[in-house]
Amino acid sequence: MTTLAARPDERTQPPVRPPKGGAKDRWVRRAPLLPALIFALIVTQIPFLYTLYLSTLSWNALRPGDRPFVGLDNYVTVLTDTRLRSALLNTVLLTAGAVVFSMILGLALALLLDRKFIGRSIVRTLLITPFLVMPIAAALLWKHAIFNPTYGLVNGIFGGSTDWVSSYPKGAVIATLVWQWTPFMMLILLAGLQSQSNDVIEAARVDGANAWQVFRRMTLPHLRQYLELGALLGSIYLVNTFDAIFSITQGGPGTATTNLPYEIYLTTFRKFEYGEASAAGVIVVILTIIAATFALRVISSLFKMEDHR
Repeated sequence: MTTLAARPDERTQPPVRPPKGGAKDRWVRRAPLLPALIFALIVTQIPFLYTLYLSTLSWNALRPGDRPFVGLDNYVTVLTDTRLRSALLNTVLLTAGAVVFSMILGLALALLLDRKFIGRSIVRTLLITPFLVMPIAAALLWKHAIFNPTYGLVNGIFGGSTDWVSSYPKGAVIATLVWQWTPFMMLILLAGLQSQSNDVIEAARVDGANAWQVFRRMTLPHLRQYLELGALLGSIYLVNTFDAIFSITQGGPGTATTNLPYEIYLTTFRKFEYGEASAAGVIVVILTIIAATFALRVISSLFKMEDHR
């Protein structure tokens, strides 16, 4: 009589992991990415390092042979100059206004598109269209077709001959930016709405919660991270707004709409102060990096939240 040796249950055995590759294998996998990495370093980091170097010089193009080293004096000038401080304040106001209003409208449109109705795909495509328009084209469209005091759409509807660009310059720029960036916010928030569990919402309605209570206590907390992501990404792009200001107001009247990018343009091509303009550009890059860091953290938390589901 033959006895069979008991074999251990294969299901209880730990999974066999492939051996880890050495440093050579890792470099072989990363080698195809090296040309892109080198190209990105050449295109982005070398110009930035050169800008840092220029920001330490007192260089005026009208005095080409005179470039003394001044250290951090240009940064002190940027942070203490009245015109540049006004540009910084305008940058904050224009960015915050455009982000807040586009976020509110984007949320309203996302709630609309989250419902099923006939022609929803067509409406969604039409609402996305403004985001696909080039910024300079959008600025010229709003300046001439909507805000023009003689034949503009606003005066054509409400009557009168108000010069909206001269009377309300910040509002004109913010309205243009909101029109263009609302679809971006709408797409982010619509993705958040479609990731919400319908079972939980139906259970809340069965328990007697009305539409406002569901939105305030369930939908809005669920969208918090998507709202933060939209606000941060929008701020990163809108803080560098140049097209709308250059095309609509030219920074005026006075300095009412002159933001940091436009002030850098004026400092470079009107005052020819390359060192001062470089210092202002470095400050803008630092502010953008800070906002991008928060945006990356929000994106990382969203990915972790999706992994736990």
